[in-house]
Amino acid sequence: MTARAAALLVDDDARLGKLLEEYLAQNEIDVTVATDGERGLRELDGRHFDVVLLDIMLPGIDGLEVCKRIRAQPAHAGIPILMLTAKGDDIDKIVGLEIGADDYLAKPFNPRELLARVRAVLRRSSSSGAPAGDKDHFRAGDLEIHFGAREVLVGGKRQVLTHFEFELLSCLAKAAGRVLSREHLMDALKGAEFETFDRSIDVHISKLRAKLEPDPKSPRYIKTVRGVGYVLAKDGAQGVA
Repeated sequence: MTARAAALLVDDDARLGKLLEEYLAQNEIDVTVATDGERGLRELDGRHFDVVLLDIMLPGIDGLEVCKRIRAQPAHAGIPILMLTAKGDDIDKIVGLEIGADDYLAKPFNPRELLARVRAVLRRSSSSGAPAGDKDHFRAGDLEIHFGAREVLVGGKRQVLTHFEFELLSCLAKAAGRVLSREHLMDALKGAEFETFDRSIDVHISKLRAKLEPDPKSPRYIKTVRGVGYVLAKDGAQGVA
């Protein structure tokens, strides 16, 4: 990274906050710590952050509600959110993803793994345009993607996507017509190999379909190839989910 990044950590664990503040600062990431959800939202409204690290178990409003409120504001819809929590069940991970989180890291975690995930997010943010030699614009039916502007339109109406949703859609669009496995998508979007749970990509695909498809149960754009993965149709023809 050529410039220092800014991270907002919302966590009431003072020891963890101090540890991450010092560790990430040594790695070109400045951390602002908020010890509850309300303070975190105020910090986010007051300045720019490149990523939010958000604990679920918070005093007052919990992290899930904070995530919902962040995603409800168009100005913050694209900021990456990594959920931090002691809960490890898949259902908790799914709930976090369904309300708009981009990634999930269960406590206790190795700070180096958190750093690697944050760096991967920042790399994707800084290089999220179309690859060299490719068009900056993709269109299939009523779906339009402007990679450089990070803008998605359906029928001319702008759709608000999370950071991870846009990256997932871009990955599919840049390989339109080709089936991509879940493993391929995970590797492409994580930027490194991390253990993840099987349904994470499925949850994000479901969220994308809800935002982009006229009928999510019979998608025109993002189609499932059973037992293989997903493909973005080049022509937007209707197909099976």
